[in-house]
Amino acid sequence: MKAVVWHDTGKIAVEQVPDPQIRDPQDAIVRITTSAVCGTDLHCVRGTMPGMVPGTILGHEAVGVVEENGPQVRNFNPGDRVVVCSTIACGHCSYCRAGYYAQCDVANPNGSQAGTSFFGGPQSTGPFDGLQAERARIPYAHTGLVAIPPGVSDEQAIMVSDIFPTGWFGARLAEVGPGDVVVVLGAGPVGQLAALSARIQGAGRVLIVDGNADRLETARMQNAETIDFNAEDPVLAVKELTGGIGADRVIDAVGVDAESPAREHQPGGQDDAWVPGDAPAQALRWAVDMTDKAGTIGIIGVYPPGFESFPLGTAMNRNLTVKAGNCNHRRYAPGLLSRIAKGGADPTTVLTQQESLPTVIDAYQAFDRREPGWTKVTLELG
Repeated sequence: MKAVVWHDTGKIAVEQVPDPQIRDPQDAIVRITTSAVCGTDLHCVRGTMPGMVPGTILGHEAVGVVEENGPQVRNFNPGDRVVVCSTIACGHCSYCRAGYYAQCDVANPNGSQAGTSFFGGPQSTGPFDGLQAERARIPYAHTGLVAIPPGVSDEQAIMVSDIFPTGWFGARLAEVGPGDVVVVLGAGPVGQLAALSARIQGAGRVLIVDGNADRLETARMQNAETIDFNAEDPVLAVKELTGGIGADRVIDAVGVDAESPAREHQPGGQDDAWVPGDAPAQALRWAVDMTDKAGTIGIIGVYPPGFESFPLGTAMNRNLTVKAGNCNHRRYAPGLLSRIAKGGADPTTVLTQQESLPTVIDAYQAFDRREPGWTKVTLELG
């Protein structure tokens, strides 16, 4: 079968690889009909997420059809349409049973203290082969697969594999409630869906900060108030728009690859190659500075192990609450799929490009450069 394979920093390829096989009674084999490129995949390619193993299949978002089940997968049948949750969880340990699927005690072969397992990640997450392939082995399939309700398209369902639950989780971490003024840092696909989630969870006002005009226009079409950090200081803008108070809640949907305002192009820089951003703590500093006293910050942007830069003193002296983590996708996916099926949300507003597998390398490059029209990229495999 064909798959997108990681070889080295900045080096990926579409290759023929062996078809996956059932290895455990709790496995299933899923034929992937739609996969997607996520910002986390770019971290793997750029090298800002260290420890990638050569030969690993990339990708952690997928929708597909069950082809084969292990004997302990009793809740799905061949032919069922399913969403694959991007994080891997056993479903029976104490953390899974409490809803903390991202901290499963069992799934990560590196041990219970190793942290989140997800598809297509580095050695520290498993590693498990990813979902940018024609077929995939799904461990703990009774937990990691979620049935797609009738009337929900692949384009809608793929958003529930990762980014819609992550945006929802970000709003929950930030403790968004009725009437809150919420700022979302980053107008990429996760930021867009964090803004939508904040609205659904009761926010009275949603502001979104980015430096990409195309993405800001998409946010504006969703009735978010936009702030271009290349045109104005986002902290001062938030203060001005809130009568000098600041935001009640801030969601950092950017992570370690934050950019500085109005960064000039330099040969060999990120415009030419996939390398880390030049201001890795920029979003965190803005978040702390624009949050009102006793406000809350939810961090869902990726910060890899070893990242140690945070304005703790300012946060402490303003009584801020800071929460961060990897999304517990299985906890939120069923409810979000039901909401979509009932017409209560449409996450496809962030879907801007669809690519077939042979052009995936070009798709990665265009997505990484944040070219106009490249907010979220899906890959049609079926």
